[in-house]
Amino acid sequence: MEILRRGLMLVLSSPSGAGKTTISRMLLERDANLCMSVSVTTRPARPGEVHGRDYYFIDPGEFERMVEAGALLEHALVFGNRYGTPKAAVEQMLAAGRDVLFDIDWQGTQQLGEKARDDLVSVFVLPPSTAELERRLRTRAADSEEEVQRRMSKAADEMSHWAEYQYVIVNRDLQDSVAKVQAILTAERLKRDRQSGLSEFVRDLREGG
Repeated sequence: MEILRRGLMLVLSSPSGAGKTTISRMLLERDANLCMSVSVTTRPARPGEVHGRDYYFIDPGEFERMVEAGALLEHALVFGNRYGTPKAAVEQMLAAGRDVLFDIDWQGTQQLGEKARDDLVSVFVLPPSTAELERRLRTRAADSEEEVQRRMSKAADEMSHWAEYQYVIVNRDLQDSVAKVQAILTAERLKRDRQSGLSEFVRDLREGG
């Protein structure tokens, strides 16, 4: 008798530069049953980003139509641009037993918690220090000096939401942080209430099956 499992939604949040995107990429490389939720956004694509892989880049009018149609699980305004999670694709993956990874902020996580609390596993990633956070932002060389300062000024507000998450990781070492998230994912997958057919399986065992 097969034990089936509905997929879960694994959310990683952090201030910019704390490492959630790198952790997400490494998790996806190591876990074949984990897939990335691709968000829609109104911001322009950055160099190297691909439509449909990194984001779905859409105009504000189309974004608003998706909001009005209830086609987004969550949406938020971040640094002047809008981001959202398409509902249909996520529901399809969860129903197939696949786990879906979200790289979203605290606003989106709150909305997911309201709509799909039983499916949600939330992890907040903290930097080891403010100085290290700023160093990482500068090292990645993706933002202007003005943008770095804007992200640093917002980091304190973002980090104030850590207590809303089920798990908190301080990202001192990347490999260690990835291993910790993998351990969380393994434990959450094994929770009794995520495994359908378990009662029937145990009953069959007790009857000598």
